[in-house]
Amino acid sequence: MRLLGIDPGLQTTGFGVIDVDGSALTYVASGTIKTTHLDLGELPARLKVLFDGIREVTARYEPDAASVEIIFVNVNPQSTLLLGQARGACITALVSNNLPVSEYTALQMKKAIVGHGRADKSQVQEMVKRLLKLPVLPGKDAADALGMAITHAHVGHAMARLAAATPLARKTSGMYRDGRTH
Repeated sequence: MRLLGIDPGLQTTGFGVIDVDGSALTYVASGTIKTTHLDLGELPARLKVLFDGIREVTARYEPDAASVEIIFVNVNPQSTLLLGQARGACITALVSNNLPVSEYTALQMKKAIVGHGRADKSQVQEMVKRLLKLPVLPGKDAADALGMAITHAHVGHAMARLAAATPLARKTSGMYRDGRTH
């Protein structure tokens, strides 16, 4: 399965693509989509760059699913609104290509990658490098995006196993936890 992770940002959006085969993770590609060549006042143009960039990444790497970082409410409400619009452009590009999209917080990603939610960006970069056996550290935005893809590989795999096991357990036991039978 090929997974695409997205770390949305209005100026720089990171993307990371990995292949997943069981528990094996293989690096495919990563990079950034930048809008810094545009003035801050050109919001619609920036959003179009992000939308087109994500569409280009999905066309080139043909992922089976995508995961996007959930934004947190910043001290500056204007920044949060702008980031939300960037995130919306990314998600719209993904769903316009009929990709299933999962969402994870930075805390969930850090726990999945580093083992605790208080990891800093350099720790995420180092663990992504190790998990994907990369020769060099990925950039911060690309590392976060790869982290999103890895998180989905771990969490999505666990959720699929749980969903598959739950009906089977109910069928074989004939009894629910509270004692009711079916």
